[in-house]
Amino acid sequence: MTEELLNELAKGNKNSLLKKRIITYYIYNGNSTITDLAKVLDLSIPTVTKLVEDMCQSGLVNSYGKLETSGGRHPLLYGLNPDACYFIGVDIRRYALNIGLINFNGELVEKQSFTDYAFENTREGLDNLCSIIRRFIDSLIIDRSKILNICVNVSGRVNPESGYSYSWFNFGEVPLSQLMTEKVGYQVSIDNDTRAMTYGEYLRGGISEKKHVLFINVSWGLGLGIIINGKIYSGMSGFAGEFGHTPVFDNGIICHCGKKGCLETEASGCAIYRHLVERVKAGEKSILSEAIENNEHITLEMIIDAINREDTLCIELLEDLGYELGKHIAGLMNLFNPEMVIIGGVLSTVDDYLILPIKTAIKKHSLNMVNKDTVVKISALRERAGMIGACMLARSRVFDITGSM
Repeated sequence: MTEELLNELAKGNKNSLLKKRIITYYIYNGNSTITDLAKVLDLSIPTVTKLVEDMCQSGLVNSYGKLETSGGRHPLLYGLNPDACYFIGVDIRRYALNIGLINFNGELVEKQSFTDYAFENTREGLDNLCSIIRRFIDSLIIDRSKILNICVNVSGRVNPESGYSYSWFNFGEVPLSQLMTEKVGYQVSIDNDTRAMTYGEYLRGGISEKKHVLFINVSWGLGLGIIINGKIYSGMSGFAGEFGHTPVFDNGIICHCGKKGCLETEASGCAIYRHLVERVKAGEKSILSEAIENNEHITLEMIIDAINREDTLCIELLEDLGYELGKHIAGLMNLFNPEMVIIGGVLSTVDDYLILPIKTAIKKHSLNMVNKDTVVKISALRERAGMIGACMLARSRVFDITGSM
């Protein structure tokens, strides 16, 4: 795609907005005929034909041959040209980075999983993050001038519109997205990590036909992604979904947000880690006892491995976490009446060990009629949800004008 075309799409005139509407339709629905596009967009067939032909000439759209029908004329199918442009998604985990590259069609072209990255909320930590992103870009064999946007997932309070992160890398007046754009050399946007996971699951997790979905991110922290009427809900300033900071306990434990008694203090990876260390030091046994007694670094992956090896203490702690979490998911279901609740994040990879106590609590604490409406399931994308969602959000930052169709 040429710079001239990008400038044209950014003008905001009638033709550029119509072209973005067509691109948005292709993003959410795939290839289509001119006739079907005209019906959905409520435009005349000649208008749509002219717009699609313009985008074919510019290289944004391809013709994919004739649609097979039972009789009559076979209309041509049109869709996005996968090689027209590319987008990068960066998912920051506590001790690693997942980075992916998608083409215009949203297909994952390249990925770099679990790259070592010790997260530090410092300028040096940000510089290290940008260096890893630049090395990933340098390793790509595509035309790097076609990379239009990089979306970076950041936990906590993030305003994707202004580009500010208020929880991490908040060093001054300059928005984080602008700061990273200058350091990386490509346009960078940011978004909340759970919201990115929700978006990735929605577009690539086989649930795009659902219109009302809640995504629960159970990792070191606890987050909530919300889809209402097929659109991601961000709230007034992008802060919607701080489920983990609901004040529900009188336990005196200070959450990392600075408040006491947040749900996250008893229903998150941090909580299971804290309880595991306390109980091992009180004399209980675990596969991880020796590592804890030697003050070794314990990760969630190590706890998950212990659970999968049938460590009774870790399983008990996870079941307690799941039941407590399920009680409060039941409250969300009573509020939102969703079609589906998806359990994602690092701890979701233990499958039934987590989902069964959650479902037990939901059945007990949710309204029966609401419970019957809702499917509760484990994330289909698992550890890839954040990376894929970040890639998709990078693309939507450039082309998506509706949020969904």
